[in-house]
Amino acid sequence: MALMSAPLSPRPAAPLARPPASLSLGSPAGSRLERLKAASRKPGEASFFFYDAHFKNEAVKVLPGEYYVDTEDLLVMTTLGSCIAACLWDREKRIGGMNHFMLPEGSGDSGRYGSYAMELLINEMMKRGASRLTMEAKIFGGGAVISGMNSINVGERNTEFVTQFLATERIPIVSKDVMDVYPRKVCFLPASGKAMVKRLAPTNAEALVAQERAAAQKVVPASTGGGSIDLF
Repeated sequence: MALMSAPLSPRPAAPLARPPASLSLGSPAGSRLERLKAASRKPGEASFFFYDAHFKNEAVKVLPGEYYVDTEDLLVMTTLGSCIAACLWDREKRIGGMNHFMLPEGSGDSGRYGSYAMELLINEMMKRGASRLTMEAKIFGGGAVISGMNSINVGERNTEFVTQFLATERIPIVSKDVMDVYPRKVCFLPASGKAMVKRLAPTNAEALVAQERAAAQKVVPASTGGGSIDLF
């Protein structure tokens, strides 16, 4: 799929031929990737770091129930079905983070549940110096990706939850790509607040659904603790 810009301003969309200029175009296996892999991580913090050959940049994958916060031009990536990923960015401190939750609420302190995942992400950003007053949000996911199971409305419930939560916290949603029938791949750059989303074919949802079901059965340890959206 071609990379197309969808800016928040009313200006017409323009094609984006190359990955964002802020991304590192150096060679793989750099010292930053080694440093990221070697650093200790908190429970629930994403820890799968790799070099993304398409964007030619270091990346971290956020799995269901996980979160990640940073200030670098690292790619924070996830893949969503009915789950939601909230990308928060402090436009003054230039601190950003992403979570990936599966259900609005549940028992226990787990990032699989939106009520805990959102507080976890906000609190971690504030520990880094961010403020609720200067945060903005981009939300993704909530797709009805399982044929014949729309009556459960998991994606819709997740979308309604995160929308209401952010409204209560007075964190504006500056852009979103939610609901419909598509799985999605999302990339977020914490340093700039830029987000990119790719809608995947609904027929490719089986592996994603299996991943989400596996994550739902996994015990996740409790934690102690502005730009545009592009189609790519």
